[in-house]
Amino acid sequence: MPFPKAQNKRKAERYIMDKMGKYIYGIINSNWEKSFDLDEVVAFEDVYPVRSPAEVVESSETYNNAYTVPFQDISAVVSDAEMVDYSHMPKDTLARLLVRHQQVVEQVMAEHTIIPMRLGTFADSDEEVREILAKGYKAIKDILARSENCIEVDVVATLKDFNSFLQEEVSQEDEIKQFKQSLIGKKGGVTVDDQMRVGILVKKYSDKKKAEYADRIQSALSGVAQDFKAHDLMDEKMVLNTAFLMDKNRQKDFEQKVDHINNKFEEKLNFRCIGPLPPYSFYTLEVKKAQFEEIDWARKKLGLTDDFITANEIKKAHRRLALTCHPDKNPDTPDMENKFDDMTRAYRILLDYYRASNQAEETAGCYFTEEAFEKNAMLVTTVG
Repeated sequence: MPFPKAQNKRKAERYIMDKMGKYIYGIINSNWEKSFDLDEVVAFEDVYPVRSPAEVVESSETYNNAYTVPFQDISAVVSDAEMVDYSHMPKDTLARLLVRHQQVVEQVMAEHTIIPMRLGTFADSDEEVREILAKGYKAIKDILARSENCIEVDVVATLKDFNSFLQEEVSQEDEIKQFKQSLIGKKGGVTVDDQMRVGILVKKYSDKKKAEYADRIQSALSGVAQDFKAHDLMDEKMVLNTAFLMDKNRQKDFEQKVDHINNKFEEKLNFRCIGPLPPYSFYTLEVKKAQFEEIDWARKKLGLTDDFITANEIKKAHRRLALTCHPDKNPDTPDMENKFDDMTRAYRILLDYYRASNQAEETAGCYFTEEAFEKNAMLVTTVG
């Protein structure tokens, strides 16, 4: 559905930057110059308004095509597009952009292994696209090798009858039964606090039961899949919302496994599979501008004081700190989990920055000075 014109300019001006750029869908393991016909894909002018009706007519062929921008032996798949700040888009507009983004990525996937880019990634020009490919080259090649012939299948499982689940399984827990029994004939009657306590217990055991179901399903399917990633549950009826990564040649084995599990849970759960998809949940790339203060914080967090540091030194510092501040090894130390999370984040920040410096060897180092930082501030890394 086109952006409503009357409500319109004021709303659009909040996120449209009034200049043309390159929208990046993803990266493929090929340096062929190629175009992709997007006639069956949601058009950009149906997502948000472009500069003028005349320009839409003049550029309709460009808007309805994607093409490759090569660098060495890889390429980015891009379209000419009006540049927008997607972080300030209305939700309905963002949803339409997501549909277009996924349609293009999945069309390219029919011919190539593609690493998707984060939704809403723009570059100013083909030259900047090549700079992104150069900065992220080693990480991109590594991910392309790992994702070769891989697909993602998302599996969703929901309770068929939530009320029956509560009555027949959750309410039969001893703690709930005992507490309800204690309320029978209670002097002064059942209070609001008592009702809240019952609700808390029901929620506790409902979540526990659903987690047990999810563990059983994930364990069964992980035998066929290479990896899996659990996503947030969207409502109280949802038991599983998990992405599975697998070799595309094992898709039929995976589907048979899902059918087998579906038969086991036939009375309790409904299953839905979505895919095959590109590996959105595992290898989506993002481009971001690093901040020197963040890089400097990460270096000090890992106890690295030199201005010239190698990748091996970063990894050794991470391993050393992982042994000393892991929450499992320090169960009685307050705030240890946050310290461990900070250390892990610092490690990722430094490795991303190191890769952006385009060093070829693990033993070769890079400078962590402000002067060197200006050359390596653009980072290409996986989302999350």
